[in-house]
Amino acid sequence: MDQANDTSTGILERLSKASSAEDFFALLGVAYDPGIVNVARLHILRRMGQYLAAEDFADAVEADIAARCKAVLEQAYADFVESSPIDQRVFKVLKDAVAQPAKPAPTFVPLSVLK
Repeated sequence: MDQANDTSTGILERLSKASSAEDFFALLGVAYDPGIVNVARLHILRRMGQYLAAEDFADAVEADIAARCKAVLEQAYADFVESSPIDQRVFKVLKDAVAQPAKPAPTFVPLSVLK
């Protein structure tokens, strides 16, 4: 059975089995530009995960969970339509690339060693 049309399992379970960004978009019925997804696929999915981590699905019905997942993917995708992965910096390596280096502590030189 086609995973996108299988309603016997919940949307979160189906998403956990998705193997590509395109699968996420298909499962949730979100339109996308393949050019944007080709450049930012991992960034979009990472941002979606960050947004989903803030969600509380306890006691939510399946329709509400699916609607929230769709809204979260749309929001994550929109982040990368508006700006680049470099601008969004969802991964640590990109955050570290612009972090200010720590200033070394000044070296103490006692007057007794100066001549």
